Amino acid sequence: MLDLQTDFQNFLSDGWSIITDDGFVGLVGPFFYREGEDGLRFCFPTQQKHSNRNGFCQGGALITFADRALGISTRAATGASRTATLQLDVHFIDSVKLGEVVELVPEVVRATKQIVFLTARLTVGARTVALANGVWKRLADAVPPPDEATPNNLV
Repeated sequence: MLDLQTDFQNFLSDGWSIITDDGFVGLVGPFFYREGEDGLRFCFPTQQKHSNRNGFCQGGALITFADRALGISTRAATGASRTATLQLDVHFIDSVKLGEVVELVPEVVRATKQIVFLTARLTVGARTVALANGVWKRLADAVPPPDEATPNNLV
């Protein structure tokens, strides 16, 4: 099981960066990412707050994790500052026990000028727990008002 204080610090010490969000993802997470030689990787340390009625990780938490990770991957692959999910299919393969860490490695299948197709396997160790496939649309860049800080384009 996760010890939140120790393990979150361990994630940061191991080169993971936290995905910050003041909205829904901030309530559901924390989610982490890191860039390596093989590209972006994401992880989601599950906690008690992610529990469903059966005592496992709620499927909606996994879907939210996949959606955010693949959206970030779309922005990284295209250089877009804004994207929108057009479609996301998630197939649950195995249950995730609370305290397990889910990892996701995205793959861009095809990118056009405005549309990006991605796929990912969600794993706990060597065990596949879900498959995700989705389509994202690149949106026109927004210019923040002069009094607001420029948001991080990746996360």
